[in-house]
Amino acid sequence: MAPTSSAPARLAYIDATAGIAGDMLLAALIDAGADLDGVQRVLDALVPDSVRFTRSSVDRGGQRAVKIDVDVLVEDPPHRTWASIRQLLECSRGNAEVPARTIDLSLAVFGRLAEAEGATHGVPADEVHFHEVGALDSLADVIGACEAWRQLGITEGAGSVIAVGSGRIRAAHGDIPVPVPAVARLALGWPTVAGELLPPRGHAPSHDHDHAHPHPHPHPVEAPDSDAALPAHAQGGPHEHGGRRVPAGVAPGIGELATPTGVALLRGLTSTSGPQPSLLTEALGVGAGTKDTPGRPNVVRVLVGRSGAAFAADAHDTPAAALQLEANVDDLDPRLWPGVVDALLEHGALDAWLTPIIMKHGRPAVTVHALVREGAETELSALLMDRTGSLGVRRHRVERVIRTREFTEIEVQGQRIAVKIARDAGGAVVRREPEFRDVVAAARVLGVSERAMLDLAKESATGLTEPGD
Repeated sequence: MAPTSSAPARLAYIDATAGIAGDMLLAALIDAGADLDGVQRVLDALVPDSVRFTRSSVDRGGQRAVKIDVDVLVEDPPHRTWASIRQLLECSRGNAEVPARTIDLSLAVFGRLAEAEGATHGVPADEVHFHEVGALDSLADVIGACEAWRQLGITEGAGSVIAVGSGRIRAAHGDIPVPVPAVARLALGWPTVAGELLPPRGHAPSHDHDHAHPHPHPHPVEAPDSDAALPAHAQGGPHEHGGRRVPAGVAPGIGELATPTGVALLRGLTSTSGPQPSLLTEALGVGAGTKDTPGRPNVVRVLVGRSGAAFAADAHDTPAAALQLEANVDDLDPRLWPGVVDALLEHGALDAWLTPIIMKHGRPAVTVHALVREGAETELSALLMDRTGSLGVRRHRVERVIRTREFTEIEVQGQRIAVKIARDAGGAVVRREPEFRDVVAAARVLGVSERAMLDLAKESATGLTEPGD
């Protein structure tokens, strides 16, 4: 059985030393174990019958890699501003096919992209347009990568120095330097290198990604049926550079290695830069660009696993420190509580639960609890206060005795269900438990009761064969 998403608090390291583009990062995450069909379902729920992902295995500089192509299925897609994309995502909250974590990550990435483009052209971010094919291409890359990130259970991200390329490219407004203005703004505060870290010998420079990546372009917000002319480079087409129609007297350089979408994803999904941190690698993904440059694999790599500290804390049946967050709330609509607990778990809480209490003056209330790893308490405290309206959060350190756990996936009557496997100190399996959310989803599709679906899933999980058996 192939492993699927693991327990919370997983770390991913993005290697962008050969550059980065949105489709390359998506491909790397798919190669690391994310489900492309699941990614497709999320896109279909947001923009039905608009894009289709195609996966292939390719060779890049002697390395096997996954290539993801995005096929646009509509002839005349609408223009979209950052404001309309934000509305599209926000309005999808509550849609069972679009996880809240994916929405939050996508909003963060698109927000960075729109701010950078707006600052570049001197217009408000809400007026930045993602035109036609480029809009769908951006939606596919950003939302696809964010959903894949969520599927892999990644809660912490780090990234390498970004190779941005060198030289100049021709765009709608003339020739511009590499990195293009949006990439330069997105990379503020992040280490970059011009050209390549290890340039190939004896090969002419080229634009290695050759990806039809859109550069969003700002225009005043117009009516949906506007026929305003669009700048060529905002329509999703590749730039003319890397030895192709470079302006006379301008050194071609190596071309553009980092696209705005790729850099926005890296900045939106990660929080630290530098060499790879201590990591127990559990999955490796390699995502390919279009060109195959001799002497240098044109790929983005993603390493996914547990940090050294987290792995040490998860040793078999040994104490592990964590922090418990708590807040008493007496004025929240009770219908909102399930969403609060779900949000805490989706953002990396190890556990979250509610306790009914009686406060002063006999007022009924609820204490919301969240168990979190050290380092995550600030983000989750802010999330807890935001979702509940509480003005404060209590924190105290707790000790846990835990068993290792891992996930695998079974198929029951055509429906995929994740199974959590717990082991004792000797490595023997002590429990196999189907994930109830997957059971509920499968029951809904098959038209059977949740109880019947749970029985079927437990029966299938009991029959799993362990490696070496």
